[in-house]
Amino acid sequence: MLRRFFLKSLSTTPFLGLAGFAPSLAPSDRQYWVSHLDKLARPVLENLANNRLKATMPVEEKKNANRASVSHLEAFGRLMAGIGPWLNRSDITDPTEQQLHVQCTQWARQALDNATNPAAADFMNFKEGGQPLVDAAFLAHGLVRAPRLWESMPESVKKNTAAALLSSRIIRPGPSNWLLFSGMVEAFFAKYGYDYDKMRLDYAIRQHEQWYKGDGIYGDGANFHWDYYNSFVIQPFLYDILTEIVPKERVYQKMYEDVTKRAVRYAAVQERLIAPDGTYPVIGRSIVYRAGAFQHLANMALHEKLPEGVSPAQVRSALTAVIKKTTESPANFDKNGWLTIGLNGHQPGLGESYISTGSLYLCAEVLLPLGLPEGHAFWSGAATDWTSRKVWSGTDLPADHAI
Repeated sequence: MLRRFFLKSLSTTPFLGLAGFAPSLAPSDRQYWVSHLDKLARPVLENLANNRLKATMPVEEKKNANRASVSHLEAFGRLMAGIGPWLNRSDITDPTEQQLHVQCTQWARQALDNATNPAAADFMNFKEGGQPLVDAAFLAHGLVRAPRLWESMPESVKKNTAAALLSSRIIRPGPSNWLLFSGMVEAFFAKYGYDYDKMRLDYAIRQHEQWYKGDGIYGDGANFHWDYYNSFVIQPFLYDILTEIVPKERVYQKMYEDVTKRAVRYAAVQERLIAPDGTYPVIGRSIVYRAGAFQHLANMALHEKLPEGVSPAQVRSALTAVIKKTTESPANFDKNGWLTIGLNGHQPGLGESYISTGSLYLCAEVLLPLGLPEGHAFWSGAATDWTSRKVWSGTDLPADHAI
């Protein structure tokens, strides 16, 4: 029923073409986003809730990459990080979206139980090898973003989840964005009243302060890389960790203010990277994370920290164009609805050796603004051209400046 409704709603949603926006009501964009959430979340959550994710999810990967032991936690953790704010809502009024929300919440609760219960068939790997630290952190991030979901969990599931996340401490992160994965796990513990490792948090935060390169950009470690890791990981993790920690550790207040200023600047840069047709530069590692390249812009919209002169509605319009561009090819999904490796279609050559089916679900991070209420300006504002559409259609705008 839900899938039929959303397919019908897509057929009536005006196409966002180069010639300009077709007349539309703002709820059409939200319906489109929710339909995309449904398509991403359903196979992961439904199968995991039924203790069958390992039995049903394919693991597409490079030859001999051996990612089967980590790919399932990748899918679950990254999906939860993206839909956590939506799961956290309690005021959805659209009946069909509300129905999906109830269903996904039920699945997420049971999925978390199965993923962290050592007796379950779908119990996940949180400590063997290096990769589990990454996706323990994404799962922790999703739970930080969804306190209503976490507080509703039975004590047995909370206990198992805390134990699973704690087991990831055995993994030593390298001197890169990986420090923030350790930091996010500790931020989860701090938020929910567990003992947390202040040194792991402090090291992650202060090292990134040392790696700041200027004009809103951090290095991935000591070096700068032309890629989207400032959005995939660095800035959303750093901003959200500090948001959680500053009320407990006031020593980071000035750093939080600086990080926020840089985050706003990088959001301005990200908004300008989106071309008039919704494409963006194909550059750097992990490009097959698709619209996850704009997690940071989505996160700043969620936190109402957009740059001056950039309206919520234009960010919605820009991100809608990105979602459409990165999902318009049927080859983005296999016949059973699982993501395939690629950016716009099945393009396995674009994937690195660490890429597998599960890791692709980082694309769900673009959905963060679904955590904003339906009446928020992000959703209620009229469709609006974003910066590149304005400039390339001849609109005069103020010049861009560094901070």
